[in-house]
Amino acid sequence: MGFLANKRALIVGIASDRSIAWGVAKAMRREGAELAFSYQTEKLRPRAEKLASAVDSDIFLPCDVSSDEQIENVFKELDNYWDGLDIIVHSVAYAPREELSGLYLDSVTREGFAIAHDISSYSFTALAKAGRDMMSGRNGALLTLSYIGSVRAMPGYNVMGLAKASLEANVRYLAQSLGPDIRVNAVSAGPIRTLAASGIRGFRKMVEYYEKMVPLGRSVTIDEVGNVGAFLCSDLASGMTGEITYVDAGFNMVGMSDRFLE
Repeated sequence: MGFLANKRALIVGIASDRSIAWGVAKAMRREGAELAFSYQTEKLRPRAEKLASAVDSDIFLPCDVSSDEQIENVFKELDNYWDGLDIIVHSVAYAPREELSGLYLDSVTREGFAIAHDISSYSFTALAKAGRDMMSGRNGALLTLSYIGSVRAMPGYNVMGLAKASLEANVRYLAQSLGPDIRVNAVSAGPIRTLAASGIRGFRKMVEYYEKMVPLGRSVTIDEVGNVGAFLCSDLASGMTGEITYVDAGFNMVGMSDRFLE
């Protein structure tokens, strides 16, 4: 029996079988969780349906996280399948592409700033607010996905770095608000070649630098990040809330790698 047996999890924002959310979903299913998925548009429905089927799920619901009405409808629909919910995984981040090119000050706009924070950060709060009743009394867990660009300036990450900083603050304030009933944590993953990463200029060179810097000497995988995400949402992590856990092969703690001295 897996450590998530009898748990029910909603995965919000899965993009493809290369995404970190898919790594989390696979790990959760392996450990016994029942899964449900949301998708943003009808164009993405076939992809969500295919991924859901691969982990024995037939629950895939539309949800544009910029709409409170659609977020609320997800939980109304989910109530037709389940009598309670234990876990919400938030894997949603977006900024207009033009905001992610050049230097931050040259590319940022008021509109792009607002969009990035609304979709990438506020949506986590909106999901928590709408799902709280369904999760009540179940020792539930919320999980979101971050990146070290929230605390360090990274080339081309620009306004998304500010949105991720907001998201990490969100984790702490939600953890305080939800108290002992629902734990709230985040995983900050190293750079992985996902669809989202493809929008970052020079990403390949960033990965090459990263792999020279980290103690493990390699990138992490979606499966490694998924394992930690599944753990954080399980009762094995019952004493953890408000935490940002790095799964980045050690990049966050390195000042300089000895590989550069060779």
